[in-house]
Amino acid sequence: MTEHTEEREQKISAPPEEKKPSTKESILDFAKFAIIAIVIVVPIRLFVAQPFIVNGASMVPTFDTGHYLIIDELSYRLEDPKRSDVVVFRFPSAPSKFLIKRIAGLPGETIEVKGNIITIKNEAHPEGFVWKQGAINDASDQGNVTVTLEKDEYYVLGDNRAGSADSRLWGTLKRDLIVGRPLIRLYPLGKLGLFPGEWKATE
Repeated sequence: MTEHTEEREQKISAPPEEKKPSTKESILDFAKFAIIAIVIVVPIRLFVAQPFIVNGASMVPTFDTGHYLIIDELSYRLEDPKRSDVVVFRFPSAPSKFLIKRIAGLPGETIEVKGNIITIKNEAHPEGFVWKQGAINDASDQGNVTVTLEKDEYYVLGDNRAGSADSRLWGTLKRDLIVGRPLIRLYPLGKLGLFPGEWKATE
């Protein structure tokens, strides 16, 4: 009697066998996961952030070839770029090409470039003020440029002034060509950080 009771208890306590999903169910689960991933990732990739690899030395010492950045594409949909912001933009004469520079002049301003000295005239400073910059490479022998910006134009410069093709060479940058600003530097690991290249320039 005891042996039969033990057998029944073992049968009752035995866990039910798990039903393995069929191939069709596995495919459906994978398809659901893929759709969810696409719905989440694609809008982020198109409208919020995208990767950018620096190519060239025009932004040395701030950025150099091979630096891997994540670009914030959302902020400039909500606010306008500011002076000293580093921006990634479409090259005016070849929109499929992306460049990275720093904003020196804002819409409506007059910019006077004399080597390393940038003088800016606007409504608040009709007599002009000298833009106090962060770390740049010397450009004292790069000549003089004076330009007045339209309401939708920006003046951009590379931090490596002596080795940068920028607004001094190809002109002003239209607002609608600006893609975004660096949010994160992922590589090199020794320079990993948020808002890379940010320095405050006072008016």
